[in-house]
Amino acid sequence: MIVLPEAGGNRRLLYLAGLQTDDDMHALDWKTLSSEYLYRDQWLTARRDRCVTPEGKIVDPYYVLEYPDWVNAVALTDAGQLLLIRQYRQAYGATILELPGGGMEPEDAGPEAAMRRELLEETGFAFDRFEYLGKVSPNPATSSNLTHMFLATGGKKVQEQQLDMNEEIIVEPVEREDIFRLLAGNQIVQSLHVSCLYYAFLRLGWLKPAG
Repeated sequence: MIVLPEAGGNRRLLYLAGLQTDDDMHALDWKTLSSEYLYRDQWLTARRDRCVTPEGKIVDPYYVLEYPDWVNAVALTDAGQLLLIRQYRQAYGATILELPGGGMEPEDAGPEAAMRRELLEETGFAFDRFEYLGKVSPNPATSSNLTHMFLATGGKKVQEQQLDMNEEIIVEPVEREDIFRLLAGNQIVQSLHVSCLYYAFLRLGWLKPAG
């Protein structure tokens, strides 16, 4: 089990954060005056916004990238192994280890349905239980979408992979101690997946505050 340091001097900040009201959180919100779409494609939509700040400053242009919401999961099999996948990422320029996941499709009933579909397609495993861990923003400065995180348990192999034409994915089951070694060695470079691992480990009790 990994032990997390106490918040220490940050306790007051966390306490004060708990006292924030909705008005406090929205006091700095911009208003969008207009939007113009510059490019639309299945995988990328770019728009230009004209905005005004609470102080009346005009921000123009402000560029936003629109994507569908994404999903990922820490997926544990019946044997207690964690399923990673290995695949090439063109933008990063290397083959990397990741969690199973992907983009939500219009026909998905919701994030959990999308995650179940992605797990079947990428790993061939079906899972008994799904716990929603929350959502994170890939990049709140430029991207409009959210990533929904799950803990999936009770996984069993039920079919072969059903990959998209451009996907080549190798499933890599790892033990609990292996994933900690990979994280300690900075071998998981997909930041959204590191976030999911963190929240899943908290839910599983694999991380706890010191003291």
